Parts: sequence; C-alpha cells; structure tokens
Amino acid sequence: MGLMGRMGMNTRNLRFRSNRVRDILSLFHEELDGMYGSGEVGVFLDMLFEVFLGWDKVRLLTSREQTIDQSDLLRFHWALEDLKQYRPIQHIIGYTDFCDCRIEVSPDVLIPRPETEEIVNWTINKFSILNSQFSILDLCTGSGCIAIALKKAFPTADVTAVDVSPKALEMARQNAKNNGVEVRFMERDVLNGVDGVNGQYGLIVSNPPYVRDSERAQMAANVLDYDPALALFVPDDDPLRFYRAIATIAKDHLAENGQVVVEINEALAEETCAVFKAQGFKPKMHEDFRGKARWISATR
Repeated sequence: MGLMGRMGMNTRNLRFRSNRVRDILSLFHEELDGMYGSGEVGVFLDMLFEVFLGWDKVRLLTSREQTIDQSDLLRFHWALEDLKQYRPIQHIIGYTDFCDCRIEVSPDVLIPRPETEEIVNWTINKFSILNSQFSILDLCTGSGCIAIALKKAFPTADVTAVDVSPKALEMARQNAKNNGVEVRFMERDVLNGVDGVNGQYGLIVSNPPYVRDSERAQMAANVLDYDPALALFVPDDDPLRFYRAIATIAKDHLAENGQVVVEINEALAEETCAVFKAQGFKPKMHEDFRGKARWISATR
C-alpha cells in the first residue's frame, strides 16, 4: 500500500514521542542507524523533509523544535516502516536524480545507480569533443535514464531506446516528457534482435541484465526484493547472452568511428571483452569510482 493510500488509517499507535521535528529525527535514527548507518539515515531524512514538507537542509537544521500536523506525521511513520522493510527510499519518494535529470521510478524499473551515472558522465565527456550530429541507440533502457541524460547532453542527437517491458517503457516515456526531451521508444526484446531499428548509430549504449542467478545471495534486500528481476538476472549457464546480442546488433548498426559502451558484471570483465573481440571490436575495460571493472567501451 502506498503512502497516500494509508492516510486514513488509525494514528493512535504512532511511536513518535511528539510531532516535533526533533522527535521525528530521533526515532528515525534510533530505528534505522543499525540497518543503514547514521549518515545514510540523515540523507533519507533530508529527502523526506524535502518531498513531504518542501524543506531544504537549512530549514530542517533550524526548525528542530517546530511541530508538524498529524497527516504529515503519518507520512513519516509509513516511510519509517517502509525503510525498516528495506524499501528503497527512491520508491518511497517516487524518483531519483540522475545526471541532472529527475527520473521517476517504481518496482517496474531498475533504480539508476551511481555507477551507471558515472558511465553516462564518462560517455558525455567522451562525445562532447565530437560533432553532436549523431544518433544514439540505448538497449534495455528501463526507466529511460541513460537515453534521457544523453539527449539532454546532446540536444541535436537522434536518440532511440528499446526495452522488452511495456511497463518500463511507459515510465520511460513519462520520464522523457518530464525532462522535456524527445526520445523514440520501442518495445523490442534485444535477445531477438531489434527489428525496425534502422540506420547507423554513432553511439550504442546499454546497461543490460548481468547478475548471475547464483549471485542473488550476495545482493542487498533493497535490491533483491524491490528491483525487477527481469532487469537484473541472467542464468549461470549463459550469463553473457545480452552482450552477444548487443555485439551482434552493434556489428550491424554501429557507424564508422562509432562506439559501444556497456555496463558489465565485474566478475566477467574478460569474458565480456572476448564477446566483443569475437565480433571484430576493440574493447577497453574501465573501472568505476570503487576501483571495480564496471564498463567496456568498444570500437571497430
């Protein structure tokens, strides 16, 4: 049940000592610091006060003794309960910020990660020295965050994004509208090719499913329980299926001097490079801000 759908529920059992801001902050830290750490809980509170009350960090810092009304207190109550169940903060507030774009999210799409944002920023810097009159193809677009960020960075580029999930595409279209950009979205299963996608693209980019089923046990509950399995997992006996499909598509649709950029499973970096080499590409592995193999760029 969403927060708004809970608003009419009985409020007598709320465990806040009062409706003062300081007591809200105190209970959040008491209940959640052991799960997330004090710093991350502080970030959650900053986000919740901004979304629920329109407060910035300065207002929150200087208004500890202020009281809020009961309906707002109830929203904080349910946010606290959701966070105790490891529901992602992005699902609670309904969006995340990604490369200067506000991206709406839901259980139908993968929440954009900082690692993906790093890849997109690298790609923007890489292509910013080139003529922006080129086409971009985003495979497995999900929320549309990559395609939208690239379109905002290169307004004159023609951007096409595909995904197999109708619900994901519905959200991606809404995100494009919200961010004031035009992206062509198409429902296609990358594993079966991209019929109807024509022409040559200067940039083909993808964050495909790459987590092996056997790696589920290593994943945090807020990912495992709330992100769509369709966007995450691949079978252990064929973990590179999407990269073979992407390399085949790129072989047919990458323009001369174009580039492929794909997010990867760090444990399969060499094997993923080999997939692109087999199709005549020259791949290069890149590490993310944590020093882990995170993406491959490839030219032909």
